[in-house]
Amino acid sequence: TKHSVVKTAIMVDTSRMGFQPGSVAETIYDIWVGVVVGAGHNLYFCKKFMSQWFLNPIFRVLGFPVEGEEKPLQLKEGEKAELKVVGVGYGRTGTYSLTLALEDLGFPTLHTQHLYENDEIFEMWTEQVFRPSYIAKERTMGTPDIDLIAKSGYQGTMDLPMALYYEKVLEDYPDCKFILTVRESSEIWFKSWDTLLKSITQPARYARNILPFMNRFGLYFRWLSAVVNTDDSYFTTEWPLPDQQKAPSIASYEAHNARVREVIPPEQLLEYSVKEGWEPL
Repeated sequence: TKHSVVKTAIMVDTSRMGFQPGSVAETIYDIWVGVVVGAGHNLYFCKKFMSQWFLNPIFRVLGFPVEGEEKPLQLKEGEKAELKVVGVGYGRTGTYSLTLALEDLGFPTLHTQHLYENDEIFEMWTEQVFRPSYIAKERTMGTPDIDLIAKSGYQGTMDLPMALYYEKVLEDYPDCKFILTVRESSEIWFKSWDTLLKSITQPARYARNILPFMNRFGLYFRWLSAVVNTDDSYFTTEWPLPDQQKAPSIASYEAHNARVREVIPPEQLLEYSVKEGWEPL
């Protein structure tokens, strides 16, 4: 299924209840999840490469059905294309667990982890945000087509980059609800964030010049690191990209959360930790 690669690993987020904030056990858990997510990406890319360039062409020639190709979501008859719930928390704050929860509640939700399964949407982000920033060698927010996500059948989004565009969403979809996912502390968030970025950038590092779709990820990771670290040097440095920088990353994380609380009306904003379970949702 759509989430099969890493669903089991990420759903363990709900078991954090037994961890003491900042404990060795929680740190080990975060490292483990980061490694598993990175491995999941690698496995998916290998599978996609084999299917796209070898197996699927053979199956088509032989007239066999091609399995595993994602079908776009379809709006129900009479259903309005609109975003109803948007996550505005940084990555590694429980956004994937929340994606699964929202889908269980009936809101088709696009998490950034599955951008590569939605070529049209990923291409939009690449050409309207990531590539222009890379060419200019400076981080810009661009002009993403937010409506495309809604028109593709999604009612919710989670994770970066969409988490940064809450003001645009609020303007275009004034009835939308927002969820700010947070961690126990900025220090804990950074440990998890740094571990994840070290693992998920490896596929782009080695395959960006071989597989066209991986080049998008290379641009995305450059843009993402530049934005979170407020450092445009990520656009010009050679691979492998430098590690995440603790002080500017934490400052960015905290400033983002503060701005979200300031801009979004309180009645439309839920500040949430996955440890709180279902009740707040």
